[in-house]
Amino acid sequence: MSGSYYTHDEQAITRHLDVQVEASPEELCSSLEVLYEINETANEVIRGDFNRIALQFPDELLSYSVPIFQALKAKMPGRDLYVLADTSYGSCCVDEVAAQHIDADVVVHYGHACLSLTTRLPAIYVFAKYLIDVPHCIRSLLDESQLTVSLENSPILKTVIVMSDVAYLHQADSIFSSLRSALPRSVPLLSSIPPRESPSHRHNRIPPELRPEDCIIYYIGGESLGLTNILLSHAPCDIYSYDPKQRRSTFQSVRTNRLLMRRYAAMHKARDADVFGILVGTLGVASYLPLISQLRKAIARKHKKSYTLSVGKLNPSKLANFMEIECFVLVACPENTVIDAKEFLRPIITPFELGLALLEDIAWPSHYLLDLDEVLSEQFGRSDGPDDHDNNAVRSIDGPPTFSLVTGAYRHPRRFGELLVSSDQILGAGMSGTLAVRNNEGAVSKVLESAAGQFLQGRTYRGLEQNLGEHPPSILEQGRSGIAKGYGELVNKSGTDGANI
Repeated sequence: MSGSYYTHDEQAITRHLDVQVEASPEELCSSLEVLYEINETANEVIRGDFNRIALQFPDELLSYSVPIFQALKAKMPGRDLYVLADTSYGSCCVDEVAAQHIDADVVVHYGHACLSLTTRLPAIYVFAKYLIDVPHCIRSLLDESQLTVSLENSPILKTVIVMSDVAYLHQADSIFSSLRSALPRSVPLLSSIPPRESPSHRHNRIPPELRPEDCIIYYIGGESLGLTNILLSHAPCDIYSYDPKQRRSTFQSVRTNRLLMRRYAAMHKARDADVFGILVGTLGVASYLPLISQLRKAIARKHKKSYTLSVGKLNPSKLANFMEIECFVLVACPENTVIDAKEFLRPIITPFELGLALLEDIAWPSHYLLDLDEVLSEQFGRSDGPDDHDNNAVRSIDGPPTFSLVTGAYRHPRRFGELLVSSDQILGAGMSGTLAVRNNEGAVSKVLESAAGQFLQGRTYRGLEQNLGEHPPSILEQGRSGIAKGYGELVNKSGTDGANI
């Protein structure tokens, strides 16, 4: 799944761009005043008394960064404005790291946003205002879901919940009131769309007092990571989406089943893994540091190995450098934590899927968690167990065989963090290839061996080797000269021509 967080290298060459004729500067600035809420943004900055403002744009909106910068500068003279041209991770999250490089007081985030809680800096969200034909939207959703027909045949009334992409928040009241008028008063109708003035990171959620099986979700927006998040988090619900650009409604439950099947297969691959790589996919979402700490401890309790990696935006080439890692766990915002791409050599799972993979008995729940706070509280709330430091430098021992549902055969898992052997056992068994740490008396106290070191020992190529003292030094001789089109041949003292240096 390609998104703001994962981009393939080939897209830089193969991506097609639609070239459109730009409007005049006067018309462009006039449209930006309304579309990107220049006056509202300036008033909020002045009200908060912020002096250094960072403007964060996604890639698709960078072409508007200069006019927006100039318009805001004219509204707020004497204040320092900076444009963040690139994001450290997903563009839907507030890039607090880049903003701190310029010592910013606030971040103005433009475009689609996941509304994840920030930890260091306040944020002002500007979603833009996309147009939508509200009567056609309501009519299309009712025709696709056939809700009015089912009401005549079924005495059970399901609750209709309206959800929306953040770009259509400005018309949330109109959408809800039009749907209320089109449905009978006996049909329960709720809105999960937050007010435009106070957006919440808990938007697009079913109230906890309702059962998902008793709900129908109407989603307003196109194909996006936000829609994928809703499909996974509310799998028991009947979900219908309306794309305002294509003016078409779609039943999404079939797609939900395919997504869950692929995530279920990835979870089983994680059960066969002994070495995990925890990928840091955010530096600004709240609870990401406590969750990473609990992931390390949960992996260590199962006598497995974990490495914590920060590689920025993902691509297959980066992760291919860590071949000793058998499975990756991505800790990111809810909209970027699901990576469903076949180009990667190793599976990439979510923290929720890791919690299921570490269980002794497989029990796929009816709900799917993507929010970091919910995963931390429901799956990794315990703080007991060894710290990851105790698991980073101990000898691994093969455990009892387990049956793999992926390969259909038994496997011998490696167990890390077992009790260390004594020095007499080490010397008696003649162990080699390990790093011995000695105490003050010179006796071997423990044996250190890492998963990466074991993998390197088993490779045929281990990097360039110097082989000092194994070969006599060569004689420096004159080689070929000229250019590749035609080298000049020389004869050396030994009588052979064209000797290379």
